Amino acid sequence: MRNQGKTSSYEVHNAESSQTDRNERPTLPEPPHIITLGTAGGPSWQKDAAGTVRNGTSTALVTENGWYLIDCGQGTGRALAESGLSLKDLRGIFITHLHSDHIADLSSLVLFAPFMRSTSNGSRIPLIGPGSRGKSSLRSERATKREAISLTSINPGGLEHLFKHLVMAFEADIDDRTNDTLADHPSRIFDVRDIAHSHVPGFDPNENVSPPMHPLLIFQDDDVTVEATLVSHHPMAPAYAFRFTTSDGIVTISGDTGPCKNLVDLARGSDVLIHEAILLEALPRKFENQEMHDATLDHHRRAHTSPSDAGLVALEAEVKTLILHHLVPVAVPEDIWSSETRKTWNGPLIIAQDCNHYQIKTPIMSC
Repeated sequence: MRNQGKTSSYEVHNAESSQTDRNERPTLPEPPHIITLGTAGGPSWQKDAAGTVRNGTSTALVTENGWYLIDCGQGTGRALAESGLSLKDLRGIFITHLHSDHIADLSSLVLFAPFMRSTSNGSRIPLIGPGSRGKSSLRSERATKREAISLTSINPGGLEHLFKHLVMAFEADIDDRTNDTLADHPSRIFDVRDIAHSHVPGFDPNENVSPPMHPLLIFQDDDVTVEATLVSHHPMAPAYAFRFTTSDGIVTISGDTGPCKNLVDLARGSDVLIHEAILLEALPRKFENQEMHDATLDHHRRAHTSPSDAGLVALEAEVKTLILHHLVPVAVPEDIWSSETRKTWNGPLIIAQDCNHYQIKTPIMSC
């Protein structure tokens, strides 16, 4: 097993603008590299142990010819600007699942892109993510009050459905700008595609969200090959992990999931595994409603991964470096995340910070 090596040390570089020139574009490491644009998990605005507000989950993979975005939680747009990434160079957006903390800033990208990217060359940005689950999610077994609105007759749509209705919701803005400023319509900027999952044997969005499967090839260009597999984020389904293969290394991103054999298979041999993590014992009480509190804890127990279990996934998949992100709660100090992960994982470990850069083959951290 590859986890028996000593923890690697990582050279730290300052990628922020200087105090004297905050408008200077940051100097980025040589590609390919990863930027953890946002590292907080959950549908809320959160401060870390130092009192700094963290962005929602979002990651960029930068290659020689452009960059790719994985999820776009709250604050993604500002993180892109701070990191010096231009939408002119964006070559694809990949959404792991449709929870709000992974797509909160998608509307900003859809609405701002027509002013930041030309379509004169005829190319559109692939926007790829989950299709429709096919049926509504089941109500928690803890529910005793029935006055809540029933959604059982609704078939929640996938990413294509979301994009269509997002554009409809902002039709006044889009109509005005496309006519008054001659900006492109978002549909000319983005090529939206649902990942087809209907042929995966045994999949059921309420009963079996991650049946054993072979990874799906969902995207390929000159720089990357992207594969996806269903993961265990019950009852959110379909939910995916992604594997990005470049000529210089392999990066796997877990999405939100409990420990999952499909993810182990997808991540096997990766240079970097970026995995979510939760510390249940550190979660503050957020809801006065006891049913909501208990139901939320039920969800966290079955749909997320502890740091030590993330270490076991990395160990079994024989990855080279483990990066923890989507930290819940993000206020937990870094040394605690590390010590919990070290119960199972002795290899190179990074507890991600917002807008840090990591080279794939020889990880170099820059904050």
